Amino acid sequence: MEKMTNYETCIRDLKQGKYAGVYMLCGEEPYYIDQVADYIEQHVLDEAAKAFDQIVLYGKEMPGADIAPAISAARGFAMMGGRKVVIVKEAQNIKKWDALGLYLDNPQPDTVLVICYKYGTPDKRQSWWKKLDKSGAVVMQSDPLRDYQVEKWISGYLQQKNAELKAQGIELAIDPRVAKLLADNLGTNLTAIVGALQKLIDGRPEGCKRIDPALVERNVGISKDFNVFELQTALIQGDVVKANRITQYFATSKDHPMIKELGVLYNFFVNLMMYHYLPDKTERVAAAALGINPYFVKDYATAAKRYSAGKTFRIVGYFRDTDARLKGINNPSATDADLWKELIYKIMH
Repeated sequence: MEKMTNYETCIRDLKQGKYAGVYMLCGEEPYYIDQVADYIEQHVLDEAAKAFDQIVLYGKEMPGADIAPAISAARGFAMMGGRKVVIVKEAQNIKKWDALGLYLDNPQPDTVLVICYKYGTPDKRQSWWKKLDKSGAVVMQSDPLRDYQVEKWISGYLQQKNAELKAQGIELAIDPRVAKLLADNLGTNLTAIVGALQKLIDGRPEGCKRIDPALVERNVGISKDFNVFELQTALIQGDVVKANRITQYFATSKDHPMIKELGVLYNFFVNLMMYHYLPDKTERVAAAALGINPYFVKDYATAAKRYSAGKTFRIVGYFRDTDARLKGINNPSATDADLWKELIYKIMH
């Protein structure tokens, strides 16, 4: 059985100069695969050696979809007398792997072979896969984030970037609402999320020391007024006019599919139900129990005053009924706009 590792362990070892002979980087989330491959490409060899001993190949360009050309390159000796790096990108396009199986029986000790297999995992029943562990290969599984993990991931990424900026003498505050706003609107694609975050950092006006929803709107295109976070706030505050104005906008916008926005609001009210029954509702304890940023505990405290436990229970049922009707169950003709209007009315009355 091959030994799986994660991104954190893999990148830590690389930064410590611990290089394996073979890396199998695979999984549904391409971001971590790119991060590890890019680090190896940039750091294992110095610039002079890269010209002679670093080879980057692409699976879709392999004759006969066979990995054999990459293996031939891996078997060669380093011209500069040190390591040789062979990186195979887009390896999910490769169909013939027998040459890798033979290579794993006797890997070239001075070669670092990196295989980037995105959007899935090779068939583990194949004989070559079973040789990975015996060969000492590093196998990294890159799994996508769950929806509920995205906000925390964004917060962590921004904290890391903020630390880097501070080291450069740049002070930059991060509005806690930004992570939630982005998480609710960008999905789980980490490459897209990182691109949006970099736009925020790079697109700051001169002298700007705070990343806030207004900056998100200017640089990422997510409206600071018409988004699911603002809709949630309207529901918490009992602002019927604002809630209906936002849902009317959603109903005419392809960027706000109802099924996605319903999921965000549903999760809030499920958490609100949990909040009602917490024996200790202090900020730290409630945040840990609900898995949220402590900044947002006050939203649950406010919502709990407006929506009793019984009302919250009924609201969760309204979301489930709306979801079923959105999927065509017991819904002969209602449009998204009709469903939004009915749902908001039931929640707030």
